[in-house]
Amino acid sequence: MDFTWALSNITPNTIVDIFLVTLVFFGLSFLIRATQAGALLRGLVIAIALALIISTVFDLPALRWIVQNGLTALLIAIPVIFQPELRRAFERLGQAGSFLNQRSSSEDQRSKLIEDICQAAERLSERRHGALIVLERNISLKEYIRTGVILDSDVSPQLLLTIFWPKTELHDGAAIITPTGRIASAASVLPLSSARQLGTPKLGTRHRSGIGISEVSDAICVIVSEETGRIAVTSGGRLIQKLDPKRLRTVLNAFYGKGQSPRKDRRLQLPSAFKNWRARKPTSDPVEIG
Repeated sequence: MDFTWALSNITPNTIVDIFLVTLVFFGLSFLIRATQAGALLRGLVIAIALALIISTVFDLPALRWIVQNGLTALLIAIPVIFQPELRRAFERLGQAGSFLNQRSSSEDQRSKLIEDICQAAERLSERRHGALIVLERNISLKEYIRTGVILDSDVSPQLLLTIFWPKTELHDGAAIITPTGRIASAASVLPLSSARQLGTPKLGTRHRSGIGISEVSDAICVIVSEETGRIAVTSGGRLIQKLDPKRLRTVLNAFYGKGQSPRKDRRLQLPSAFKNWRARKPTSDPVEIG
């Protein structure tokens, strides 16, 4: 009877209301996917559901009272628990109209930028000089740019080699490149990855920083290991390792090259691009985090 009554009272406004609520939860599911927040939210839901079931089945009024009153406190705690995800969501919302701002570099400029980075990475790899190169995209990295030495200079292989020369003051940190194709800063401090398991215990601070910046933003990070000279790329909290210059060029072209405007948030399209790259390069050995 209740179900029949509910169907008879459905109005166009009710349908729109249900659709909007569904859209909100659908967007939130994408926002927390492949993050620690997703696992935390699943844990909270499971814990609350089990507590409600146990309190109802065994008639435990005290436990039921705690669960019911704890939900109010949980609503206050959620903004604190999911602060990084909420912050990222508001940043994307505030930059929804940023396509009108013609700050992004042209396709030819991005092609030249990719070539310069690949040349620098190849030489850095040969010399076993560690490097951390961040390509800013849609989400602003100003707070991390401010932690380093401001450069605002053109990108060139020679300048990147100079920045990451072990005896310079700027080599220990990240070089951040803006969507306009300029090096905004060097020796910038990046957030470390919050993931407990990174796929391999051999990853050092440089790799954890590269994964960390890709977890809190849509930036792409090129990493050169100081110990092994191996090249890696991070994007969307994922790490692709053991890249030679040719494969690095392929990955950067797929994520940042022609047709991949850095002013567009393509984080959700990363898995398909990653699979296509794997299909073309079956000998690669990626490690995915998330």
